[in-house]
Amino acid sequence: PRSAMDHQPKFFENLSGTGKAIGVLTSGGDAQGMNAAVRAVVRMGIYVKAKVYFVYEGYQGMVDGGDNIVEVSWESVSSILQVGGTVIGSARCKSFRTREGRLQAAYNLVQRGITNLCVIGGDGSLTGANLFREEWSGLLEELAQKGKIDAEAVKKYAYLNIVGMVGSIDNDFCGTDMTIGTDSALHRIIEVVDAIMTTAQSHQRTFVLEVMGRHCGYLALVSALACGADWVFIPEYPPEEGWEDLMCVKLSENRARKKRLNIIIVAEGAIDCHNKPITSEKVKDLVVQQLGFDTRVTILGHVQRGGTPSAFDRILASRMGVEAVLALLEATPATPACVVSLSGNQAVRLPLMECVQMTQEVQKAMDEGRFLEAVRLRGRSFENNLNTYKLLAHKKPDAELPKTNFNVAVLNVGAPAAGMNAAVRSAVRSGITEGHKMFAVIDGFEGFARGKIKEISWGDVGGWTGQGGSILGTKRTLPAKYLEKIADQMRTNNINALMVIGGFEAYLGLLELSAAREKYDEFCVPMVMVPATVSNNVPGSDFSIGADTALNTITDTCDRIKQSASGTKRRVFIIETMGGYCGYLANMGALAAGADAAYIFEEQFDIRELQANVEHLTEKMKTSIQRGLVLRNENCNENYTTDFIYQLYSEEGKGVFDCRKNVLGHMQQGGAPSPFDRNFGTKISAKAMQWISKKLKETYRKGKVFANTDDSVCLLGMRRRNLVFQPVAELKTETDFVHRIPKEQWWLKLRPLMKILAKYKTSYDVSDSGQLEHVAMLPKEAVPAAI
Repeated sequence: PRSAMDHQPKFFENLSGTGKAIGVLTSGGDAQGMNAAVRAVVRMGIYVKAKVYFVYEGYQGMVDGGDNIVEVSWESVSSILQVGGTVIGSARCKSFRTREGRLQAAYNLVQRGITNLCVIGGDGSLTGANLFREEWSGLLEELAQKGKIDAEAVKKYAYLNIVGMVGSIDNDFCGTDMTIGTDSALHRIIEVVDAIMTTAQSHQRTFVLEVMGRHCGYLALVSALACGADWVFIPEYPPEEGWEDLMCVKLSENRARKKRLNIIIVAEGAIDCHNKPITSEKVKDLVVQQLGFDTRVTILGHVQRGGTPSAFDRILASRMGVEAVLALLEATPATPACVVSLSGNQAVRLPLMECVQMTQEVQKAMDEGRFLEAVRLRGRSFENNLNTYKLLAHKKPDAELPKTNFNVAVLNVGAPAAGMNAAVRSAVRSGITEGHKMFAVIDGFEGFARGKIKEISWGDVGGWTGQGGSILGTKRTLPAKYLEKIADQMRTNNINALMVIGGFEAYLGLLELSAAREKYDEFCVPMVMVPATVSNNVPGSDFSIGADTALNTITDTCDRIKQSASGTKRRVFIIETMGGYCGYLANMGALAAGADAAYIFEEQFDIRELQANVEHLTEKMKTSIQRGLVLRNENCNENYTTDFIYQLYSEEGKGVFDCRKNVLGHMQQGGAPSPFDRNFGTKISAKAMQWISKKLKETYRKGKVFANTDDSVCLLGMRRRNLVFQPVAELKTETDFVHRIPKEQWWLKLRPLMKILAKYKTSYDVSDSGQLEHVAMLPKEAVPAAI
């Protein structure tokens, strides 16, 4: 609970960095998104009037000093947002592990007055930073004794502040839902798996894929979940005795079900229950010897560290970078060194050493063979992934499945969104596991009215996770005009529960069906909605399936456009995004692509603002960054159309810059779903199915299901840190029905971030940040957004 003091909002413009110097370094293994973090630290630091220094080559550069520690400007970090790896270099450093090395590093920092360090790296790098901080005053005294610095300097630079950000593709750091680079690494893995699947199907092959993760199975587990792999090996959860035969039985069963390919994913650190390594070669030999299947091994290796960072990683790293500077400005000698991270979609600060200790606990548990404990310590998200994978990967024999005699129908409503198919697959398979008969409705409510409904089996949804669009077919039609016919179909097929996967229309559809309960008993059944729309405009949920994929499409396109603009100098691009009246895609796309402005409906703008933007770009053209990028949501203003803004900029920019425009259109709804959408769809859908089972049990009376209370028509959404079921009736007050958006949207808080990183003066409410939290074993129900 917050104290009464917290009622006055805290604004960052009241925090000053004047007289402070911040050093930023990247250390340990590189990860995509580190550059976005570096860029955010530099720009936020300069914005609050602090001096910012690059420390090249990690701790090695800090020890070597000289031109390895350089003051930087705003332009120094231009164009690095879309670059993978780290542009300031990273090195493993032996000398920093010695006291002499740290003494030299302290001397180099004091020479430049740097007493604030922002370290981006893994747990080793952060532990090193903490040790450095603890020794700092001793190091300065030693330097003074040796006559290298004067007593004045010892007093002036008495304290070292440290803030860490975790950059590691393994996602192996406790206390953070997602480390910078993890999502991008998953993108690389999924791209490879999707490509391999097509060739494996041609030849009926088995592929063994080895992914990175020496001590952490996150990448292996999540990619197995995201591509529906047949088997996965991870260090935290070794297979039981006799797994060799069990695996071969499963593989041959899958073949017998007409599945033309098998995918087995192995984490490089995979072990059996005796702590003996399980290698990809060993798995291959086993399959070849026991089954004679044509088997190939693919080791992904450093591909996973490469490539451009995903939209998720750029936004994560940009938010963390800004948060890190805030934490440094507020640090006192009394506050412990902290790590900034995300919990759900909230930025949090955690004591660095608590996180490191917890991370080491996991390793200890694994070494001692306490594997269940290791999985639990990895946190709620990891445990959830594992349970969902176990639930969906292998069908139990019919004899072992419960029989509930309930029929559950699944349908897609609204526009197509990438990840819908993953959600349908997950719903069908979890429904079958719970003992229900599953039915698929083709073409939304319209198809339902026409009787396009059929039973769907476990095997029917195989291979669906990676497919874009909607395989079931989806329509925007609302049910109101077909109530009679839909009720008939519900009766004929004896449907006892409905699961609707879709966007704003799905929400309206459920409102209409629940209103029709008075007239039709058929609608007195449990109904649940899972939000799936690229616009992310459904009330009751911070995220919807499909928005992440669309965001990546927008980001990729902007990258290409920026590249074309760097060839022809002095060019400004105006890009129109989808989203209806919801500015999520435009705003987050602008943050991920490093745009200069984003016009959205939620934040009214007038001619003065347009003029200010033009002047801002004119100023920018005088620097070394001679290009501009402006995003505009399709419905942000009926008069200031994309054409109008394009013409205005063209006229006003005459002789300074020229203009081009680009409407992204329907490519934002297409494409293979991103790892986030596959996973989010899979997990949220399985949870919705469990809710249906619970409600069916509660409402089954005298041989029939009868549910007519508000809490039997729910929307399952992601709220801050949790997945919550909310009655659609209660969400009505939170909805702007005219513009089809929620009245309050969490991401509007991030709007100032984009403006700060584009050098606009703005106000930024940072009341949410600043409380140092503790690393806790997460409560049972928390489901992090980092899927």
